Amino acid sequence: MPSISPWHPLALSACALCILMSATPASAHAVEPAAPASIIAAQPFLLFGMGARRKLLMRGDELLDARTGQALRRWPGAKAVIDPAGPTVVLTLPGDHGGTVTISEDAAGVWLQEGGERSALSMAPVTLPTFLEGGRDPARAALLRVLHHEILLNIVDGQPLPNFMVYHKPWYRDGAMMAMVLAKTGNIGLIAEWIKDIRDPYDHNNAGRREPDNLGQVLYLISLVSDAHHPVVATVLTEAETWRKGDHILGTSDFAEHPVYQTKWLKYGLRALSLPDPWIIPAVADSYSCLFWMDYRDQHVGNAGFSDVAYPYLMWAAGHFYGKLPAAPKLGFPLSWEAAASQADYAGMTKVSAVYAQARLAAPHTWHAAEMFLALSE
Repeated sequence: MPSISPWHPLALSACALCILMSATPASAHAVEPAAPASIIAAQPFLLFGMGARRKLLMRGDELLDARTGQALRRWPGAKAVIDPAGPTVVLTLPGDHGGTVTISEDAAGVWLQEGGERSALSMAPVTLPTFLEGGRDPARAALLRVLHHEILLNIVDGQPLPNFMVYHKPWYRDGAMMAMVLAKTGNIGLIAEWIKDIRDPYDHNNAGRREPDNLGQVLYLISLVSDAHHPVVATVLTEAETWRKGDHILGTSDFAEHPVYQTKWLKYGLRALSLPDPWIIPAVADSYSCLFWMDYRDQHVGNAGFSDVAYPYLMWAAGHFYGKLPAAPKLGFPLSWEAAASQADYAGMTKVSAVYAQARLAAPHTWHAAEMFLALSE
């Protein structure tokens, strides 16, 4: 998913080289820094449907199918109170004896409590840690529950999507970051069949291009559910040679060369599968090097990092790399987003509000959610 995929830097800090690398120039659809948060705050909603469950949207006094927009139930005049860490919506019905309706989601399914009766709206198992172990602060644990929820919501038909309302195919970059979270929380089985079925070493999502960072991402994903005998592994090894530039690989990701980032991903995937690794990380400047915080931090030619505008996952990844995280968000829903991405179909966000589509804003967004989760869970 995403980026210009989701990977599209809108701007570097003032001392860094500007690298706007989008098929559709980001400046043409720039979102002001405060805009995503202010839009989200002004358009409250909550999604239900983690993992294989039906995707449901609670918006105002309506419950809709979040994929089709079909209205399922309405409680005219009801006032909604959202608990994102529940996740729960409590509707207070109008009138002196209106009562309440509660929609909630747990490890078993999505539930409707109305008129003293509890019924299931959609059921399929997921694993939901409380994140309170180790004496973790309850406020931090609540943030982690919301971020985990945002990731699980965007698994559709067993595939990890950046945002299921605006993206219709998985991206290997986003999928790999989601998988890191799923592996930590006992949910990798939710996308295991999709991983096992991978045969193409490229997702072709950025204007159809082959992007060599996908090679390492595919190897890492395979390592979570299989081994070096998986059919795509031999294909990846052959493809890596086509990108060889001396002792590293070099190609374009997000329409610019990122040899450090690409080689780091390849090495990471090879090690995950216990395969021989002949590759050496080049000692050159690469603005994407600081996005790879998982290892090889000492093999890096410094750069300033990224600013938080339309692609906040870049800032969170760089902050994780440098050990200087952005301020943790306030509890709410959604906590993650992406804006002005050239490959996203923002019309899908009209199910929530036309304001989102007009602003070219998608929320939640799984790469952003995964970066925040993985940083804050440490």
